[in-house]
Amino acid sequence: MSTLCTHLDFVQTNAPTSRVCEECLRLGNTWIHLRVCRTCGHVGCCDDSKNRHARKHFDAMSHPIITSMEPGETWSWCFLDRTLVKGLTRLAPFK
Repeated sequence: MSTLCTHLDFVQTNAPTSRVCEECLRLGNTWIHLRVCRTCGHVGCCDDSKNRHARKHFDAMSHPIITSMEPGETWSWCFLDRTLVKGLTRLAPFK
């Protein structure tokens, strides 16, 4: 049985604020994959990365939904409901 995301009202943007994980860049670290916060557009590294900045952003800000920034990937995740989120608009290209 799948869980539905009940936090779609937090989705306010489809525009990432960066093309990189700014926190990793400042630390001189690398990342594996990038995720964008659908509330504010913050870009952070995934849980497989050393610093897990996307999750740390959720922990600090309580913005529940992220979307993969990886080419060809269109999935989103809700941290609070621990489920994939369907039906979100695609990410806009970084400007």
